[in-house]
Amino acid sequence: MTSLHTIRPLVLAAEQKSADVTDWADRIGWIVGLLLFVALVYWLMRQGWKWRGTLQGDLAPLPQSPAEPGEPRMTMSGRYHGSTTAGQWLDRIVAHGLGTRSRVELTLTDAGLDVVRPGASDFFVPAEALREARLDKGIAGKVLTEGGLLIVTWAHGDRLIDSGFRSDHAAEQAAWVTTLNDMVKTTITTEGTAR
Repeated sequence: MTSLHTIRPLVLAAEQKSADVTDWADRIGWIVGLLLFVALVYWLMRQGWKWRGTLQGDLAPLPQSPAEPGEPRMTMSGRYHGSTTAGQWLDRIVAHGLGTRSRVELTLTDAGLDVVRPGASDFFVPAEALREARLDKGIAGKVLTEGGLLIVTWAHGDRLIDSGFRSDHAAEQAAWVTTLNDMVKTTITTEGTAR
């Protein structure tokens, strides 16, 4: 006959369960699979970016700043958020580095708008190519509060392009809109008189 004292330790031992053993092979397999999936998505995004650049290959090279641009009318430090086809805020232009976000130093002179971007391609928008400036809330890949972005519309060849900028001091963007639009009106009046 079994005593009660010997049954109790057996019952306790049976109730205790060892911790589950981690299946490292299974876990490593899932991690490797996830990393491969992320790498595939990244590669597909990169291919899409290259494909978009190829489709926009007909875009002429960007103008560079003249040797003597003249006295600065206004300057601004901030961020360049990208360029799109004018009026189509999601149609990003990536050719010639226009799709690369970066820091920016803008200088407005009588000759035009000089866009200096550390780590990315600089470009220049001649005064006669400027069409309009406005405050807006978004451009491809960047949405801010209403009036958070300075959008400059300019002509490049037969295309109209919107370029988005955000000043380090957002309050100065309204003055940029006024000055750029006044400059556009003056240029249009001067060109009309010259003809």
